[in-house]
Amino acid sequence: MNDILDFGLDDLSPVDDDSEEAMEALWTGDLTVLSQHHTTPNGSHSFVLAHDRSVTWGIPGEPQLVAIAVARDLRQSTFTFETSQHATASFAQNWLAERGCPLERIALHGGDYIKPADHLTLQVEQQIQKSGTRYEVLDTYTSDDNPSEAWTLVNDSQATQAPVRLFYEEWNHGASTYTMREGAFPDVGVAQTWLDERSEPLPEPPEYSDHNGAVVRARIALSRSAGTSPPPQTGLDAPRASAAVPVQRAVQGKLL
Repeated sequence: MNDILDFGLDDLSPVDDDSEEAMEALWTGDLTVLSQHHTTPNGSHSFVLAHDRSVTWGIPGEPQLVAIAVARDLRQSTFTFETSQHATASFAQNWLAERGCPLERIALHGGDYIKPADHLTLQVEQQIQKSGTRYEVLDTYTSDDNPSEAWTLVNDSQATQAPVRLFYEEWNHGASTYTMREGAFPDVGVAQTWLDERSEPLPEPPEYSDHNGAVVRARIALSRSAGTSPPPQTGLDAPRASAAVPVQRAVQGKLL
């Protein structure tokens, strides 16, 4: 991990107002870099995945990860600067991949990063990372309370049934692991009711019960994996409830 963030833009000018505003709105001193990739030759592009520490003390539930994409035109001495906030690393990685960053270059691994708890978590994350523009993000939430969780609610443009999908991530601090699960709902209202009440397990997508092989293999892998965490069950607090005083927790692949 490298906490130093320097885009080397001193001799370049923003290509438009959006780039200038995005750069000025970003306080690099608040960021902990989780992963970054810079292209060659001449460093024409930079891609960064970082944790924004300031959000922990801000509005409860706000996404704490920021993805940054910088493209430099060295001939014109200009640059474009884009940022996007995310609740989970896999959606941030998808955003960066859509802007040309190879996924393997922005992966989170090694060091003090927390680990996926099972194979199904890996498969769900890879599904998100490689989804392109398949998912329209509707809402996100990140909780520093108990349970420590983050979720992203989306509309799945490829789903023929239950098109509203909930990608739910939960951390096990004692084991230094996390799980990611996908839930399926017919509409946003039903999904919000589940989030508010948590009165039943997260409903699986309809395709999980088909026999096309891929999903079946993922479920078999899950059943064989050691230390598997079960899907969210009855008794989880509603995610809109936050601690009065924020506490530090294991953020998206890194123990702080």
